Amino acid sequence: MTNVHEAITKHSTAQHEVVKTFVGLEQKREQFIDEAVSLAKLNQEFTVDKINKVTIEINKLAQKGIVPLRKLVTVDMVKEYAFRK
Repeated sequence: MTNVHEAITKHSTAQHEVVKTFVGLEQKREQFIDEAVSLAKLNQEFTVDKINKVTIEINKLAQKGIVPLRKLVTVDMVKEYAFRK
């Protein structure tokens, strides 16, 4: 009986770590998106490299089936969002 509880605890702890990592990466991604949108609104040059680097990390985590996938972002997507009315 103890082995079952230990296995469940281990599994639960591993899932919690994945979710914790996801939340941190998601916050970082949102920060990078906000920065890109701000630059776009000022008609300044920007890249989506940092956004997509974090997105790739999120999508690797998502392969474990616990957290959602995120789409890679393009410069056009940021500009479209920045100038939406």
